[in-house]
Amino acid sequence: MRAGAKLLGHPIHPMLIVFPLGLLATAVAFDIVGLVQGNYSWFGVSYWMIAAGIIGGLLAAVFGLIDWVAIPSGTRAKSIGLLHGGTNVLVVLLFIVSWFIRNGSDAHVPSTAGLVCSFVAVVLALVGGWLGGELVDRLGIGVDPGAHPNAPNSLSGRPATDNAQTEARPNLRRVA
Repeated sequence: MRAGAKLLGHPIHPMLIVFPLGLLATAVAFDIVGLVQGNYSWFGVSYWMIAAGIIGGLLAAVFGLIDWVAIPSGTRAKSIGLLHGGTNVLVVLLFIVSWFIRNGSDAHVPSTAGLVCSFVAVVLALVGGWLGGELVDRLGIGVDPGAHPNAPNSLSGRPATDNAQTEARPNLRRVA
Protein backbone atom coordinates (compact mmCIF):
# COMPACT_ATOMS: atom_id res chain seq x y z
CA MET A 1 0.00 0.00 0.00
CA ARG A 2 1.32 3.40 -0.93
CA ALA A 3 1.86 6.14 1.61
CA GLY A 4 -0.40 9.19 1.66
CA ALA A 5 2.35 11.83 1.48
CA LYS A 6 5.42 11.43 -0.74
CA LEU A 7 8.50 13.40 -1.72
CA LEU A 8 10.53 12.36 -4.76
CA GLY A 9 8.66 9.06 -4.87
CA HIS A 10 9.20 8.07 -1.22
CA PRO A 11 6.98 8.38 1.86
CA ILE A 12 7.80 11.50 3.89
CA HIS A 13 7.00 10.15 7.35
CA PRO A 14 9.83 7.56 7.47
CA MET A 15 12.26 10.20 6.20
CA LEU A 16 11.42 12.49 9.12
CA ILE A 17 11.25 10.09 12.06
CA VAL A 18 15.00 9.47 12.18
CA PHE A 19 15.64 13.02 13.40
CA PRO A 20 13.42 13.13 16.50
CA LEU A 21 14.27 9.53 17.41
CA GLY A 22 17.99 10.22 17.18
CA LEU A 23 17.79 13.54 19.00
CA LEU A 24 15.59 12.31 21.83
CA ALA A 25 17.50 9.06 22.37
CA THR A 26 20.81 10.93 22.36
CA ALA A 27 19.40 13.47 24.84
CA VAL A 28 18.70 10.59 27.24
CA ALA A 29 22.21 9.23 26.66
CA PHE A 30 23.62 12.69 27.48
CA ASP A 31 21.48 12.80 30.64
CA ILE A 32 23.00 9.49 31.71
CA VAL A 33 26.52 10.81 31.03
CA GLY A 34 25.68 13.97 33.00
CA LEU A 35 24.44 11.89 35.93
CA VAL A 36 27.45 9.57 35.91
CA GLN A 37 30.01 12.38 35.57
CA GLY A 38 28.18 14.92 37.72
CA ASN A 39 28.79 17.43 34.92
CA TYR A 40 25.76 19.70 34.42
CA SER A 41 26.84 20.89 30.96
CA TRP A 42 25.52 17.62 29.52
CA PHE A 43 22.03 18.54 30.74
CA GLY A 44 22.14 21.83 28.83
CA VAL A 45 22.95 20.00 25.61
CA SER A 46 20.23 17.45 26.34
CA TYR A 47 17.72 20.27 26.92
CA TRP A 48 18.27 21.70 23.43
CA MET A 49 18.29 18.27 21.81
CA ILE A 50 14.92 17.57 23.41
CA ALA A 51 13.58 20.88 22.06
CA ALA A 52 14.70 19.98 18.53
CA GLY A 53 13.40 16.41 18.93
CA ILE A 54 9.98 17.66 19.99
CA ILE A 55 9.73 19.92 16.93
CA GLY A 56 10.86 17.07 14.66
CA GLY A 57 8.47 14.63 16.33
CA LEU A 58 5.50 16.93 15.84
CA LEU A 59 6.41 17.43 12.17
CA ALA A 60 6.79 13.66 11.63
CA ALA A 61 3.42 13.14 13.35
CA VAL A 62 1.67 15.35 10.79
CA PHE A 63 2.89 13.16 7.93
CA GLY A 64 2.21 10.00 9.94
CA LEU A 65 -1.39 11.13 10.35
CA ILE A 66 -1.67 11.74 6.60
CA ASP A 67 -0.39 8.19 5.98
CA TRP A 68 -2.70 6.72 8.63
CA VAL A 69 -5.75 8.33 7.02
CA ALA A 70 -4.81 6.57 3.75
CA ILE A 71 -4.89 3.10 5.38
CA PRO A 72 -8.13 1.22 4.60
CA SER A 73 -10.63 1.19 7.47
CA GLY A 74 -11.39 -2.05 9.26
CA THR A 75 -7.90 -3.48 8.71
CA ARG A 76 -5.31 -4.67 11.20
CA ALA A 77 -3.00 -2.05 9.73
CA LYS A 78 -5.42 0.75 10.69
CA SER A 79 -5.46 -0.50 14.31
CA ILE A 80 -1.69 -0.97 14.48
CA GLY A 81 -1.23 2.46 12.89
CA LEU A 82 -3.42 4.05 15.55
CA LEU A 83 -1.45 2.32 18.30
CA HIS A 84 1.85 3.32 16.64
CA GLY A 85 0.79 6.95 16.33
CA GLY A 86 -0.71 7.10 19.82
CA THR A 87 2.42 5.62 21.38
CA ASN A 88 4.66 8.09 19.60
CA VAL A 89 2.44 11.06 20.49
CA LEU A 90 2.75 9.94 24.12
CA VAL A 91 6.54 9.83 23.67
CA VAL A 92 6.55 13.43 22.44
CA LEU A 93 4.22 14.52 25.27
CA LEU A 94 6.51 12.94 27.88
CA PHE A 95 9.49 14.74 26.40
CA ILE A 96 7.52 18.01 26.40
CA VAL A 97 6.85 17.52 30.13
CA SER A 98 10.54 16.74 30.70
CA TRP A 99 11.54 19.83 28.72
CA PHE A 100 9.22 22.11 30.71
CA ILE A 101 10.51 20.69 33.98
CA ARG A 102 14.09 21.44 32.89
CA ASN A 103 13.10 24.92 31.70
CA GLY A 104 12.80 26.16 35.29
CA SER A 105 16.41 25.34 36.13
CA ASP A 106 19.33 27.70 35.42
CA ALA A 107 21.50 24.95 33.91
CA HIS A 108 18.49 22.97 32.62
CA VAL A 109 19.26 20.32 35.22
CA PRO A 110 16.36 17.85 35.24
CA SER A 111 14.64 16.79 38.42
CA THR A 112 13.95 13.13 39.07
CA ALA A 113 10.52 13.61 37.48
CA GLY A 114 12.09 15.11 34.34
CA LEU A 115 14.49 12.20 34.03
CA VAL A 116 11.74 9.63 34.61
CA CYS A 117 9.64 11.23 31.85
CA SER A 118 12.56 11.02 29.42
CA PHE A 119 13.53 7.47 30.34
CA VAL A 120 9.96 6.17 30.09
CA ALA A 121 9.56 8.01 26.78
CA VAL A 122 12.62 6.29 25.29
CA VAL A 123 11.27 2.86 26.24
CA LEU A 124 7.91 3.76 24.70
CA ALA A 125 9.72 5.00 21.57
CA LEU A 126 11.13 1.49 21.13
CA VAL A 127 7.60 0.10 21.30
CA GLY A 128 6.35 2.73 18.83
CA GLY A 129 9.25 1.98 16.50
CA TRP A 130 8.49 -1.74 16.61
CA LEU A 131 4.86 -0.99 15.73
CA GLY A 132 6.05 1.14 12.80
CA GLY A 133 8.21 -1.75 11.65
CA GLU A 134 5.19 -4.03 11.88
CA LEU A 135 3.27 -1.64 9.62
CA VAL A 136 5.97 -1.61 6.95
CA ASP A 137 7.64 -5.02 7.16
CA ARG A 138 4.65 -7.19 7.98
CA LEU A 139 1.65 -5.26 6.68
CA GLY A 140 3.25 -3.56 3.67
CA ILE A 141 2.13 -0.03 4.55
CA GLY A 142 4.14 2.54 2.61
CA VAL A 143 5.59 -0.12 0.31
CA ASP A 144 5.21 0.49 -3.39
CA PRO A 145 2.90 -2.11 -5.00
CA GLY A 146 4.93 -4.55 -7.06
CA ALA A 147 8.20 -3.64 -5.31
CA HIS A 148 11.01 -6.07 -6.08
CA PRO A 149 14.83 -6.12 -6.04
CA ASN A 150 15.11 -4.89 -9.64
CA ALA A 151 12.37 -2.26 -9.62
CA PRO A 152 13.22 0.93 -11.49
CA ASN A 153 14.31 4.07 -9.66
CA SER A 154 11.40 5.94 -8.05
CA LEU A 155 12.41 9.08 -9.95
CA SER A 156 12.09 7.30 -13.32
CA GLY A 157 8.32 7.73 -13.35
CA ARG A 158 7.88 4.03 -14.13
CA PRO A 159 5.90 1.74 -11.82
CA ALA A 160 7.79 -0.71 -9.61
CA THR A 161 6.32 -3.56 -11.66
CA ASP A 162 8.07 -2.26 -14.80
CA ASN A 163 10.68 -4.85 -15.82
CA ALA A 164 12.31 -2.80 -18.61
CA GLN A 165 15.49 -2.50 -16.53
CA THR A 166 15.64 -6.27 -16.00
CA GLU A 167 15.05 -6.97 -19.69
CA ALA A 168 17.77 -4.48 -20.69
CA ARG A 169 20.22 -6.10 -18.28
CA PRO A 170 19.62 -9.87 -18.41
CA ASN A 171 22.11 -10.56 -15.61
CA LEU A 172 19.59 -8.94 -13.22
CA ARG A 173 16.93 -11.51 -12.49
CA ARG A 174 13.91 -10.91 -10.38
CA VAL A 175 14.16 -12.77 -7.10
CA ALA A 176 10.91 -14.55 -6.20
